[in-house]
Amino acid sequence: MMFLQEADCRLEDFEVLINDTLLKDEVPFASDVMKNIPVYDMPELQSTLNSAGERKKLLSEWAKVMLNRSGVVVLRKTYEDTTVIDKATDIFLALICQEKEQNGDKSDHFAAKGSNERLWNSLQKLAKADAAAFIDYHANTNIDAVCESWLGPGYQVTTQINLVHPGGKAQQPHRDYHMGFQTSDVCERYPVHVHSLSPVLTLQGAIAHCDMPIESGPTQLLPFSQRYTPGYLAYRRDDFKACFKDNYVQLNLEKGDSVFFNPALFHAAGDNKTSDIERLVNLLQISSAYGRSLENIDRASMCNWVYPELQKRFAAGAMTPEALHALLASTAEGYSFPTSMDTDPPIGGLAPETQNQVVARCLRNGASAEQLSTELHALSIKQQA
Repeated sequence: MMFLQEADCRLEDFEVLINDTLLKDEVPFASDVMKNIPVYDMPELQSTLNSAGERKKLLSEWAKVMLNRSGVVVLRKTYEDTTVIDKATDIFLALICQEKEQNGDKSDHFAAKGSNERLWNSLQKLAKADAAAFIDYHANTNIDAVCESWLGPGYQVTTQINLVHPGGKAQQPHRDYHMGFQTSDVCERYPVHVHSLSPVLTLQGAIAHCDMPIESGPTQLLPFSQRYTPGYLAYRRDDFKACFKDNYVQLNLEKGDSVFFNPALFHAAGDNKTSDIERLVNLLQISSAYGRSLENIDRASMCNWVYPELQKRFAAGAMTPEALHALLASTAEGYSFPTSMDTDPPIGGLAPETQNQVVARCLRNGASAEQLSTELHALSIKQQA
């Protein structure tokens, strides 16, 4: 069967996969393997990264781990000079306070409101706030190497700050972007090979901006779980959540360390059980250069051009639902991303409204061409960073 269904997910198959073991011999460049997670001492690996032949071997090792083995790597001392981290932290905290004053608390995808603070698009906001700090922070060759190991050249970086307060509760276990940001019914519409493709389009990472002992709640990780193909449907099920709770692992991180993993790995930010640690991480979601269309299309204008004729046919009953679906797929943007999560947050789901959905809604509600144009323009404004 080329399509998956949530009801077909089998916990026993999942448990076979996660009960694997990563041996130290499989990861010769790692300084240690802890709880099935290979740990790399980045200062010790600089000569390796500076040698073309050895660099390729190291990148191959990382790619193999994230694809077929435990799915996650920890890079110790990714930032050996942590003053770079401290300067960026000061800027991020100031921006969080500024945005809270302007906009109040913001919701999160997988955590209860109020348990944490989000600074969406911290990449662009850091560049605008302090160019020198941005350059010092993002001219990091260790991060460049791990990104290239999973995505190859031409990747696109996005970052989001997550600040978890003392007492902040853990997230629900989940997978990440792309398909991790879709509901189960949407995921079921994608054929199985797309479920396998989604993880290789994105690399997930986190940079520790403070020391993070286990009790502060560093990311809960379930090694080998990325290998379960129906996982985008399974992670919401209570039996899989319980399995995650019983089997996840955590590693302490120090300021300047980082963790990178296959976005299909089951994971969740942990409980901050401390009374005094404001756990601050910069989350990285790095996208493949191949996630782009061949041509630049002005789809908003296309929607406005065809809408009057479409509206006539729709009102006359001359458009079947199937024909309308096909027409909108060729006309309007059918995907929610990229967008600005500050101004275009998800409402009633995991992903914001699409251009396609706006046009369909306007048709159903009998909106005029002028109203559609206004709505599409408003959507465009919301999506701008």
